[in-house]
Amino acid sequence: MGRGLNTRCLHLEEREGKTENYGAVSYPIYQTATYAHPGVDQSTGYDYSRLQNPTREILEKTVAGLEGGIDAFALTTGMAAITLLFELFEPGDHIIAEADLYGGSIRLFDNVSKKNRYELTYLNCAKDDIENRIKENTKAIYIETPTNPMMNISDIEKIAEIAKRHHVLLIVDNTFLSPYFQNPLKLGADVVIHSGTKFLGGHNDTLAGFIVTNRTDIQEKLRFLIKTTGSGLSPFDSWLILRGIKTLGIRMERSQENAMKLAEWLKEQKIVTKVFYPGLPEHPGYEIMKRQARGYGAMLTFYVDTKEHALKILEGVRMIKFAESLGGVETLITYPETQTHADVPEEVRLKNGITPCTLRISTGIEDYEDLQAELSAVFETLE
Repeated sequence: MGRGLNTRCLHLEEREGKTENYGAVSYPIYQTATYAHPGVDQSTGYDYSRLQNPTREILEKTVAGLEGGIDAFALTTGMAAITLLFELFEPGDHIIAEADLYGGSIRLFDNVSKKNRYELTYLNCAKDDIENRIKENTKAIYIETPTNPMMNISDIEKIAEIAKRHHVLLIVDNTFLSPYFQNPLKLGADVVIHSGTKFLGGHNDTLAGFIVTNRTDIQEKLRFLIKTTGSGLSPFDSWLILRGIKTLGIRMERSQENAMKLAEWLKEQKIVTKVFYPGLPEHPGYEIMKRQARGYGAMLTFYVDTKEHALKILEGVRMIKFAESLGGVETLITYPETQTHADVPEEVRLKNGITPCTLRISTGIEDYEDLQAELSAVFETLE
């Protein structure tokens, strides 16, 4: 009988009968850079921590198992993961990318990938005709779903079918939902990306990134690249992410519960003009989410009526932190225009729906009544 998701977060990679860790319930931190060889042409299986480390290896196996992949690669940040992944491509290769991506991804693509002579085409992958934009040199389709910050929902299975017809990779950034709520590889994707800093770590205390794949050819190339570029995650940070994953399920469930209640409440507020949350039945991606995911997540975005009100909300919150990032146990509110998407040109931001009145919330695990009370008190000062 298969184990449930919460059990797998705790026990997915237990090695029964193994005694080398002295029965430690918490997997040890192997804080070593190098390893002694038993003899000439002999190895313990580990030679140098740039290549592999036992703590990082157990983390990678855990994340690969949760996503249904054959291998995972733990890197220093989410951006390091995307950067390493793009080493699979050659100058002249064409990549179709979601237009409403995290601003850091757009910054990387526009300032590094294009410099390396990759050709990028940005589309609204929830609406646009992707198939007719594929060219002879197209090598990959890169999407987020839900997108950051406008919460657009792409149909992973549909796009995977297009990708397979044209022999291109489908890469899905699954950061917003985590493997607890969504598994893109099982829907036809070839590669999954995570900022492990977010829900996998879950405590706003460490940086990490992941690449997961179910293809042996990609696995072999990435294992060579991570060894060569030296961007693997450190033993201590690997342990912190392992610790975070143990509570992934209960955190995601509680944060989602708060997000749903908060989205419904925000809809009723006078200064709020629109709420973007895929758990609302009126969201255009609601039916797709029900089909391809097990939940709706902890992220929501909303418009207020004026920029002045948006700024006053940011300055008025106290328990809710005005901060970048997302996915931690604490609720955070972010202003995409000057934070996550500051480096995206204004005309592009506006085209994608990011206005001076846009606010994004990463809902944490606080008592919902306290979250609502704080926002209600701030809103009352604006009416």
